Amino acid sequence: MSQSDPKHGYVRRPRTLRLPITLSVILMTLNVTLMVCWIILLARSGSWSVLTIGTVVFALILVGLIVYLFVMVKEVRLNQRQANFVDSVTHELKTPIAALRLYLETLQIRDLATEQRADFYRTMEAELHRLEHLINQLLEVGRLDAIGQQYDPEDIVLSDLLERCAIAACAHHKQSMDDVFTFELHPIIVHARSVVLEMIFGNLLDNAVKYAGEPPLVQVVASMTGRGRVRVQIIDNGEGIPADQRRQIFGMFYRGGKELERRQKGTGLGLYISRTLAHILKGSISVHERPDGPGSVFEVELPGRPVA
Repeated sequence: MSQSDPKHGYVRRPRTLRLPITLSVILMTLNVTLMVCWIILLARSGSWSVLTIGTVVFALILVGLIVYLFVMVKEVRLNQRQANFVDSVTHELKTPIAALRLYLETLQIRDLATEQRADFYRTMEAELHRLEHLINQLLEVGRLDAIGQQYDPEDIVLSDLLERCAIAACAHHKQSMDDVFTFELHPIIVHARSVVLEMIFGNLLDNAVKYAGEPPLVQVVASMTGRGRVRVQIIDNGEGIPADQRRQIFGMFYRGGKELERRQKGTGLGLYISRTLAHILKGSISVHERPDGPGSVFEVELPGRPVA
């Protein structure tokens, strides 16, 4: 995506992978060619010590070029994700602010009926909650290790917490929980801080509703694995996630595709936050293809035990 600077009148494009890859391939090919010629030339002359030293030097140069290529590819990809992140955050901030301004101006210049005025207030409150959620996510990324430290860990009934998170996700997306969610929840206890678990499953269930099909259908299954571990599966009926993106989606700022072509809002931080918090709890999060049709299965494993 291009970005324009209205002050200077030029267009800046994010860095691409073509130049570093092309340059690295050319340099590696040249290095290998010179190394082969070096080996052939010195092997004929019988200078074995010089041949050994030269071969080692060429090999080190080749390794350095490979490392350079790896670092450059990683840096350019991070640069692209950060550019997408800035675009998405800018859009996420501007949209509710513009809506709030419009409603406030309308309330100031027009005498509205009581019912219409109440509807405006409800909409403005929803936009404020959207802003608050975005700001909280941005703040949480910088202090994930400290989240919930003011509270002591406690025994949490997982089924109750999952249902609360599902209610919040449906309210956020204006859906009926009875129409969207089905639950298969065994009686399980997780010893952790409630706010941490709510952030992990709140993000996952919100994403499940957001990226599900039409109508959205989400199944939540919680069970024990038999090794003192809890497994929670969140199954949606969306388009699914391509195999080559299933590891990348948990990276900071990562969002597949181009920012202006997306149909869903977001910043690319929710899955990163959930995975990081799960690791802090000595757990893990993974994503798999749904075996019985289109969709994704997000699987969370955490330490836990059955209810006595």
